[in-house]
Amino acid sequence: MIEFDNVSKSFWTGTQRKVILDRASFRVELGNSLGILAPNGTGKTTLINMMAGLEQPDEGTITRRSRISFPLGFMGGIVGKHTANENARYVARLYNLDPDYVESFCRWLADIGEYFDRPMSTYSAGMKSRFMFALMLSLEFDIYLVDEGMPSTTDVAFNEKAGAILQDRLMKGTMVIVSHLPATLEKFCRSAAVLMNGQLYMFDSLEEARRLYDYQAHS
Repeated sequence: MIEFDNVSKSFWTGTQRKVILDRASFRVELGNSLGILAPNGTGKTTLINMMAGLEQPDEGTITRRSRISFPLGFMGGIVGKHTANENARYVARLYNLDPDYVESFCRWLADIGEYFDRPMSTYSAGMKSRFMFALMLSLEFDIYLVDEGMPSTTDVAFNEKAGAILQDRLMKGTMVIVSHLPATLEKFCRSAAVLMNGQLYMFDSLEEARRLYDYQAHS
């Protein structure tokens, strides 16, 4: 479970104060994957980072009572001069897991061949995305955090393999996914929310959230 209680967050852009959340209160329950719709530039990444504990609120409290993943695509803790092998084993130790298992799982799923033993600074964006997704799936969490959807690769075999594993994880876990595209949420989320004017409006269905989101976009 993740609970926001009267949480506020804003940034000074240099010309004005940008409000991400304004005394917002909501809860993400285990077993109910949540999709959050928000236009670009409204603070989707900040919100997901706050759920992960990577950013702190200006006011209010955030309570976490579950094993919560780092956001998909988050490169914190990953060192570019080290290989995927070295990074996988390091992160495994941080989570008190078997480094041999995490390394072999990531090597199998990412399937980047000899690059797995080369510095990550030499990787293409697609290789980095595949490794980070493999790393997230190698660590079993209660709640998985995803910013803007699945990794963008053109490798159909990887997408199918990773998608099948993710579906298996979601049978036991929960996902929070933020996106500006309603279609991104349809496959994975049972309930949805809209981030608008500093508040997160919760709905029982994606269709209800989509109506508010579309109205906001055209108003």
